[in-house]
Amino acid sequence: MPQRVRRRTYVDASVYGGVFDEEFDEDSRAFFDQARADRFLILTSALVTGEISGAPQEVRDLYDQVLRDAELIQIGERALELQAAYLSERIVTRKWADDALHVALASVSAADLIVSWNFRHIVHFDKVPHYNAVNKRCGYCELAIHSPSEVIAYEDEEEV
Repeated sequence: MPQRVRRRTYVDASVYGGVFDEEFDEDSRAFFDQARADRFLILTSALVTGEISGAPQEVRDLYDQVLRDAELIQIGERALELQAAYLSERIVTRKWADDALHVALASVSAADLIVSWNFRHIVHFDKVPHYNAVNKRCGYCELAIHSPSEVIAYEDEEEV
């Protein structure tokens, strides 16, 4: 049986909040359970930390717990340049620049995927190819962008 690969996964703030949201709780909890079981290596950033700082206490507590085993990505020049490239391509407007920065941080940190419940600016079938086209042009790998529902392993399926 092949050894399971632990996927480098950038997780935005929406997934932490999703654990406490009736609409998203089941798959968000399953995602974090599977991360604890070494299916995912969670990547986070100061941007996520800042967004979480204004969240309810239970979300902050969850984030603090996950942060102990997470890899912290710094917001550096490369990420800001890639964010600017996304904005200049109008993938999102300046109003949503933080969403572009999440994708940039995941890309420059060589994440395998980004997990988010943000269907408007990140996990959107029309935006993903544009993010990846800019990544390719700027020398970064394509990034898989999915919701937790799309990446968790379900109990009734064999994991490959």
